[in-house]
Amino acid sequence: MVARPTVIHRSLGRSGSGSRVPTRGSDRRRALTTCEAWGVQSQRDYVLRTVEERGIRFVQLWFTDVLGTPKGFNITSAELENALNEGMTFDGSAIDGFSRVQEADVLARPDPKTFQLLPWHDDDDTVARVFCDIANLDGSPFEGDPRHALRRTLERARTLGYTFFVAPEIEYFYFADADSGHAPQPLDYGSYFDLSVADLTSNLRRRSVLMLEEMGIPVEHTQHEDARSQHEIDLRYTDALTMADTVMTTRMVIKEMARREGVFASFMPKPLGGVQGSGMHTHISLWEGEQNAFIDERDEYGLSEVARKFIAGLLHHAAEITAVTNQWVNSYKRLIGGYEAPVHVSWARNNRSALVRVPVVKHGKPESTRLEYRSPDSACNPYLAFSVILAAGLRGISEDYPLPDEADANLFTMSNRELAKKGIDALPSSLHDAVNVMERSELLAETLGEHVFEWFIRNKRAEWDDYQAQVTQFELDRYLPLL
Repeated sequence: MVARPTVIHRSLGRSGSGSRVPTRGSDRRRALTTCEAWGVQSQRDYVLRTVEERGIRFVQLWFTDVLGTPKGFNITSAELENALNEGMTFDGSAIDGFSRVQEADVLARPDPKTFQLLPWHDDDDTVARVFCDIANLDGSPFEGDPRHALRRTLERARTLGYTFFVAPEIEYFYFADADSGHAPQPLDYGSYFDLSVADLTSNLRRRSVLMLEEMGIPVEHTQHEDARSQHEIDLRYTDALTMADTVMTTRMVIKEMARREGVFASFMPKPLGGVQGSGMHTHISLWEGEQNAFIDERDEYGLSEVARKFIAGLLHHAAEITAVTNQWVNSYKRLIGGYEAPVHVSWARNNRSALVRVPVVKHGKPESTRLEYRSPDSACNPYLAFSVILAAGLRGISEDYPLPDEADANLFTMSNRELAKKGIDALPSSLHDAVNVMERSELLAETLGEHVFEWFIRNKRAEWDDYQAQVTQFELDRYLPLL
């Protein structure tokens, strides 16, 4: 991982480090407000100028529903200025988790900082995209917008003096098609770090990385993963809101590159039995101004009190946030022992069986101190996942949670009795259990807001009920001849 976070200037298509205003109190707030207002106008001017100069004919307005499904609609370039100034009205009742029919209309308000050309479109049909915040018709934030939920949690961190940075490792599979009528058909039989110079999947991964770089999204690392036809793209550290947008873009790019070759890319957490699933191990840190708040070089682990309390918060609330970081029935087919995914609520320095890992930093690079939260999968809603991870860590800081002992043994080899003796609990083992824990969580109700919290629980209970009603091939194979 990089030594310090990267702030991506997406409208300019490059990365760099952002400056901070060296003021305090009300002066600092006024300075920030003035800078932000100037910055927004500057970004709007840049967007409009670029659209005119590049002959862009359509702009896609992107957002997500509560589950993180990408949504959007096109506007012509002639409508863009109005969209930037006033937002575009659309029927929110058509989007899962948004408005009820009797209060349907909402506004999509483009965030000009997220404007970017979509380079996979032909030159004679130039198309751009911009992420949107969803608002009520009176201009107030819409409570069903996942992006707003993350903004709200980031603002809570900001009032405490922190900026939240993340870097996810996105794992996924390539398959011949998406036909659920037969087992998924892998396109390669590689394993960890296999180097193939001419196969289709390696070329697809390479093209995806080049496409992301062309869009101003820096990629730090890419590789073949453990399972056949499984790959990984690691994104470079940046602020959490930018990264949530980036995760959505990355998934779209990977799928689009596969579609162009007539194959399919899947972020399903566990599409194949007997091999590991696709996680989204997420590296995280808090910064205070220009300083990494997780560092204390005098500590035996190099961790500050802020870092220790943040870890304690993650562990204390891990079961509560799991329904969000692992939101599908299939997610819990990945969270089982023996496949490198975390099962137990624990932390360790370099133990990959732990839920929270403290990676060893390079010699002389203490500023790269960070935590790795290992349970999220690549199919989560990144806006909500980053929000609840941050909220859990901040609660650990504000409530001064004590840090449990480090789990320095391989937890997968320990018996339940040994784990209980060490006070190590397990993560929920099914979506049903995870939603039950979430429903009792004051932290998640506060973090997600009443609208998202209640809709999410209803939706996940319905998904579990549908799953429970199915008779699977496993049951037919095992019980039909026997019973």
